[in-house]
Amino acid sequence: MTDDRGGSVVFRAPTVADGSRLWRMAADSGTLDVNSEYSYLLWCRDFAATSVVGCDGDSVTSFVTGYVRPDAPDTLFVWQVAVDATYRRRGLAVRALDALVDRVARTQSVVFLEATVTPDNVPSARLFAGFARARGASLTKQSLFTEEHFSGGPHNEEVLFRIGPLPR
Repeated sequence: MTDDRGGSVVFRAPTVADGSRLWRMAADSGTLDVNSEYSYLLWCRDFAATSVVGCDGDSVTSFVTGYVRPDAPDTLFVWQVAVDATYRRRGLAVRALDALVDRVARTQSVVFLEATVTPDNVPSARLFAGFARARGASLTKQSLFTEEHFSGGPHNEEVLFRIGPLPR
């Protein structure tokens, strides 16, 4: 790894071979809801066109997983964003998000980005607010899932961040 603020990182669509690494990175993040390893393998197979991984040589440094909402084909929903601990504070989360949105916008009619953020996840809130500012797009927030929606134990509210329209 070079210490050039993440400049050697290249962004690409994930492959099934990346699934286990994404699962491990999500688990190591300490903040993400971790899904089964199987779900990350499927995600890398079925949603590669709307997801991105950052790579520094053979190392996966970061990822953004997303999908175009079936009932709102102009909206890219970002499911998870993670950066490996050794690569944090290098701007990789925003670079990965930029790379993904730019790639998806070239092939699909996406003009909105959505993501949910728990109220205590300040870094994610800053990421999406900064992304909206940099793109000159509006950001609205509203509760999507309250604590009562979650039956598997305590879970914070999920606030929907909606950004757009994104300039073409």
